[in-house]
Amino acid sequence: MTPGSAVTRPAQRSRNLRTSRWLLVRLGGAVFVMWAVATLTFFAIRLIPGDPAEAVLGGPGSQASQETLDQVRADYGLDLPLGVQYLNALGRLLSGDLGTSYALKVPVAELLLAQIGGTLVLALAALALAWLLALLLSLWSTGGGRIAAALGQGIELTSAALPHFWLATVLIAVFSSALGWLPPVSTGGAAGLVLPTLTLAIPLAGFLAQVMRETLLDTLDAPFIISARARGESERGIRLRHALRHASLPAISLSGWALGYLISGAVVVETIFARPGLGRTLLQAVTLRDVPIVTGVVLLVALVYILMTIITDAASRLADPRLRSAETGR
Repeated sequence: MTPGSAVTRPAQRSRNLRTSRWLLVRLGGAVFVMWAVATLTFFAIRLIPGDPAEAVLGGPGSQASQETLDQVRADYGLDLPLGVQYLNALGRLLSGDLGTSYALKVPVAELLLAQIGGTLVLALAALALAWLLALLLSLWSTGGGRIAAALGQGIELTSAALPHFWLATVLIAVFSSALGWLPPVSTGGAAGLVLPTLTLAIPLAGFLAQVMRETLLDTLDAPFIISARARGESERGIRLRHALRHASLPAISLSGWALGYLISGAVVVETIFARPGLGRTLLQAVTLRDVPIVTGVVLLVALVYILMTIITDAASRLADPRLRSAETGR
């Protein structure tokens, strides 16, 4: 055994131990978040006025008899004390059973699998577009002089404050009604994806651009950037090869939150553009008091958010060695 290998093995074991500890902490946090989301959803949905038994029978207009309502409550365990219902619901979730939709009479898991694809395509397309717009805006506003900086900051603040429903209405009025370029509702093709993607991406791009611009300005004054300028490297090369990577780190860390934000925004966007997906399904389920669907959608969104947070955290560790070395105290 060479001296180098004797040094390498303890270092490798130390890195594996830190990685295992990091994964355990994230997994423990994920379990806690899923439990908290399930608990809050269970009690919040029961604060909505109405009787879940009527939802099972088709809604308040079903004119079901009292005997029928009592039978449904007994069949679904709705006549049990609230604490017992809560424990039963947790037990079903632990076994992977999301239940059956009250209104649609189909397994919730099958329904979510059929709807999640459209929402993820919309959210990921919006996230990619928001990243592209934020990068372009931050590079232009920090490298185009005072006028570009002032205009860029104004664009960032304005776009970040735009509500989805207002932006969607404006985009439909301009690109569908006035110009006739794009369909006002989802058609299942690429054209029907453009306006919903823009509606979700523009406000997020404004927020990400604010973060990137501030970090980019700080990075351009860092000692390693000054050294690169002293070596004669061009300003464009400094920004693209050195400064941009460091400026994007906070935005990478926020991408997990951003995806959760986009999926929650899909509730409004999918409804406005008549696009099938989790958001529209959730809105309909809340209206009908379809507890299994509401619980399943919220848990699925929480799971996607947790997975994206872990992925972006890992990406940040790979992109910035300082995060890894900080764990060792060096």
